[in-house]
Amino acid sequence: MKFEIDKTKLTTAISTVQNIITPKAALPILANILIETQPNNIKLTSTDLDIGITCAIPADIQEQGAITIPAKKFGDIIKELPVDDIVIYTKKNNLMVIETKMCQFKIMGLPPEEFPKLPEFKDKEIIRLEQGVLKQMLKLTSFAVSVDETRYILNGILFRITNNNIILVATDGKRLAVVTRKIKQNITKDVYMIVPIKTIQEIIRNLQDTDEISLMLGNNQALFDLGTTIIISRLIEGEFPDYQQVIPPVSENKMVVNREQFFLAIKRASLLATPDYQAVKMELFKDKLVVSKSTPDIGESREELEVKYQGKELAIGFNPNYLMDVLKNLENETIEIELTDSEKPGVIRQEGYIYIVLPMRIG
Repeated sequence: MKFEIDKTKLTTAISTVQNIITPKAALPILANILIETQPNNIKLTSTDLDIGITCAIPADIQEQGAITIPAKKFGDIIKELPVDDIVIYTKKNNLMVIETKMCQFKIMGLPPEEFPKLPEFKDKEIIRLEQGVLKQMLKLTSFAVSVDETRYILNGILFRITNNNIILVATDGKRLAVVTRKIKQNITKDVYMIVPIKTIQEIIRNLQDTDEISLMLGNNQALFDLGTTIIISRLIEGEFPDYQQVIPPVSENKMVVNREQFFLAIKRASLLATPDYQAVKMELFKDKLVVSKSTPDIGESREELEVKYQGKELAIGFNPNYLMDVLKNLENETIEIELTDSEKPGVIRQEGYIYIVLPMRIG
């Protein structure tokens, strides 16, 4: 194998595939990147056996071949090389040589035959989505995914594609985010799959604001094709909770508030929060909201905001992080929050989006 390549493009490709590699992999080969030549480019592949990522970049191919090389060491060397054009070739016994005009490195690799093969997705229906739309949908849901590994079914986002709609759902049991968008394509078969959060994070990292992403579904696996980068992932097996059951009917008891001002008030109050005293208190009066926080042995805060509110007076507590997570990802200047009772969830509804958050005890 021998090729010449631009340093910047190679550095970007290495960082794309390197994210999923764990330094203490169970198999030594999983700490490596597979490098293969193609007619006019090279393909880099990494896997942790749950996710596989491939990235293709243009290169001047002088000799075909393949090798696997330790990801971290390879990435560190390429990053520190002094020039833009690099020549890389292999010798016997899986030895890789990395050369510039003034500099040479030799590193030992492992045979490409030992690298796990990624699944193939032949003759599968291709679902095309706009990358910008999917990026926005993931931003509005990914923060609500559960990190509790004992509830593994909630450690991902539910994707439902049906009747020209794509629906994404995430919950950790204390909050729920549901986002719905139209797709232009007629899907022949409904899609129902739970994509792990680690895969979601890699997809978000690689999504652009333009272009399309192609989705293919295999046997308990999914492929996300972003053009030069392809992400293949195992899916979470099991039945996602019936999220529609917990969505309350629309309430007329609404508070309309400036999103940015509300976010900053919650953020300031949260400065006094501790693991034992998390809840921030919200007191609602006619056209006025008081955000306060009182933590024993630490201190207290109080802040007033002008809002539009005509309902009954109400005091309710929320985990401030659960409010800040959604507020910083919404884009509207003002938002409506439905608040019916101190023990009932708060609900934010926008076109194609619902966010429900359970209250916390105060006092």
